[in-house]
Amino acid sequence: MQQVAADVDASIRFAPSVSGDSLDWQQDPWHILRTLATLGAVDLTAARTIEPHLDAITILTQAGSPDLSAIGVTDDTVWGVYAAGGPGHGLVATQTADGHFELSGTKPWCSLGDRLDHALVTAAQDGHQRLFAVRLDPDHYTTEGPPWQAVGLPDLRTVTLRLDSAEAIPVGESGWYLSRPGFAWGGIGVAAVWFGAAAALAGRLRDAAEKREPDQVALVAIGHCDRALYAALLALRHASDQIAGGQVEGTAASLLAARTRAVVVDAVEQVITVVGHALGPAPLAYDPEHARRVADLTLYIRQHHAERDLAALGRMVVGG
Repeated sequence: MQQVAADVDASIRFAPSVSGDSLDWQQDPWHILRTLATLGAVDLTAARTIEPHLDAITILTQAGSPDLSAIGVTDDTVWGVYAAGGPGHGLVATQTADGHFELSGTKPWCSLGDRLDHALVTAAQDGHQRLFAVRLDPDHYTTEGPPWQAVGLPDLRTVTLRLDSAEAIPVGESGWYLSRPGFAWGGIGVAAVWFGAAAALAGRLRDAAEKREPDQVALVAIGHCDRALYAALLALRHASDQIAGGQVEGTAASLLAARTRAVVVDAVEQVITVVGHALGPAPLAYDPEHARRVADLTLYIRQHHAERDLAALGRMVVGG
């Protein structure tokens, strides 16, 4: 996978070969989590490009692999998954006289929305959210929004898509996308990517120890990172076992995902801080791979909404 590092186009080309592997959450969730962690350890530009594609493949599998050939989907199609909303934005699905569906309106936070040909998107239909597969035909969409200024993941430009009568095919019934157990499992998959990147970052401490005998402070840093990553690994392994055992559906799936993501993101933030303290400014200034990984990971984990997601976890615990 190293050949796709920091290269969006190469990652897009590589994605179909990864999705050719077994991607059945209920049959082998650990295979999926291990694959995603490996991607995260190699490079976060590649992981952030490929992870949504793998998520889309699992979603379509759970939906019964609907026939999407009418919108040009092939085995080589690379997917985006766009389910975020935001004030002032709304995507609406309408059914035409001949029974087909079209999407119109805006969808924010579409990573690589101007570089992919197809996406799974949520849109309102008769007052409910429903998932649709849509062809991103340049004749039926434009991009808008402020320019992407991120230091982390700079080549993964996120745009707002404005669709105008874009041809689409429903995937599942209204409400299915958010209510299916796989929605929570996908969030655990993202946490596996974070874990892989943090493990690679912590590996720099071991590299430094091989070059120079570590003092007590360096050993404390290595121990601190190992403890944090071990807790994250156990959380991911536990989540995998629960999924494989068929024990996580409905609110149980949401609770498991919230707990797992909270444990992993806490470990990742500890690793970023400890590695920064231990290694100082030199690798951030002179090692482009290390500096890129720190910047990419710092941005990527903000998909976890910190105290707000912890408050949501607390609400589930109290409610449970």
